[in-house]
Amino acid sequence: MSNRHPHTVSHSISSPKAPPIMLDRTLSSRRSQPHLDFEFPSPAASSAVSPVPESPTSLADESKTKKPPLYLLATNYISRFGLVKSPCLCLSLCLLLIVFTLFSLLLNSRSFVCVSSYDPISRVSLFGLDGVDSDFGSLGVPWCRSKHGKTVEWTSKDLINGLEEFVPIYETRPIKNNLYGMGFDHSFGLWFITRRLKPDIMIESGAFKGHSTWVLRQAMPDTPIISLTPRHPEKYLKKGPAYVDGNCTYFAGKDFVDFGSVDWEKVLKIHGISDFSRVLVFFDDHQNELKRLKQALKAGFHHLVFEDNYDTGTGDHYSLRQICDQFYIRGGGHSCFKDSDEARIRSKRKKFWEKAVDIDELCGPHEAWWGVRGEMRDNFNHNKTTISYGEHFQNSRFVESILDVYWELPPTAGPSLTHQSRYDPGRAPPPIVEDGRYRMFQRLGLDRLERSVFNGYTQMVYLQISKPESWKYPESDLV
Repeated sequence: MSNRHPHTVSHSISSPKAPPIMLDRTLSSRRSQPHLDFEFPSPAASSAVSPVPESPTSLADESKTKKPPLYLLATNYISRFGLVKSPCLCLSLCLLLIVFTLFSLLLNSRSFVCVSSYDPISRVSLFGLDGVDSDFGSLGVPWCRSKHGKTVEWTSKDLINGLEEFVPIYETRPIKNNLYGMGFDHSFGLWFITRRLKPDIMIESGAFKGHSTWVLRQAMPDTPIISLTPRHPEKYLKKGPAYVDGNCTYFAGKDFVDFGSVDWEKVLKIHGISDFSRVLVFFDDHQNELKRLKQALKAGFHHLVFEDNYDTGTGDHYSLRQICDQFYIRGGGHSCFKDSDEARIRSKRKKFWEKAVDIDELCGPHEAWWGVRGEMRDNFNHNKTTISYGEHFQNSRFVESILDVYWELPPTAGPSLTHQSRYDPGRAPPPIVEDGRYRMFQRLGLDRLERSVFNGYTQMVYLQISKPESWKYPESDLV
């Protein structure tokens, strides 16, 4: 796990290389505001919608640019070769050929379209009737900006190969029904990231019944794990399936200590770990992610995974996705104007996707949209602190100052394949297995899994962090 190159993340923990081209396709074409280094952007000013000027070509004679109908092109093509003299007969043959071709495709190719006849949401999603790739693209997918534009080394092909390996492993999981815990998408993401980084020790904050501990163990069979969780997973064994790991140090039950209160230098020294860049920290504890980020930075950790990276307007804690949803970032920022295009699109999508939010849910008093209605939530929604946009903006700049890599896990497969309806695909990166690619979905073994395991996606994110090059934040801020 030594650093083989200063700008790459390979099979060991190290710094990633410059972002590949594939990252650009996840960024929205949303209009972006100028970079704001010295003043806060005004949400109210940004909510205005400018009229789009009419294209000059739309005023011209349409017949000069309009393409002839397909049947006319086919008729002219066949007649040109003298195969059929009668235009009516030619048209009939063309129509017959089209009907025969469509019937053959539907009959013989299951991979041509995989849509359940009883699932209207899947049908709408596949054919684009809800604007996944059109209307909603104007809202975009916000990304946290890293200091030097670095990203991970792994590619879509690596993710597909990983899925093929992980599906049989996942089928052996001890907790088949992990309700309120991780589903397949995030289980795969945690396993994949851990396998790629190969840490010397793994720390998890929040274990629930032990499913995430089991996933970490499958990724690294012999690596020590430290688990911090208020209730010991063995307590769940009395009521049903749970997982307790023999090579795991538990700070649980009466021995529980919160992540931010642990003397990590002392604890890791017991395990023979002195290099904190060799440690992977996994958070699934529903705590303010800004707080956890500062605590990890203060302790000296570099590699973090946040399981519930909730989208703006959703969730029970302040997340990285919310922090980075800014007007100056492509795909970021929102309008609270009730007659805006965004309000119309959000209202429409709310009918199809459970986690889609409309303007009333997104915006709070004085058009506050950051976090959840302008609140910085923490501790399973028990703490709701109202923050100003200025504070929210400063939070984003702080995150940017320490961020080396930000990578959101894509959904495993498109909604027409998984039949999920929980997360909004318009607010997520493109899936690893795209809609309509049923043969790949089947080849990877994903069709063997219950569809319910795909309904827990919340933009899991991997971060690599380090102190800013010119440190301007006092240590008192890192609490």
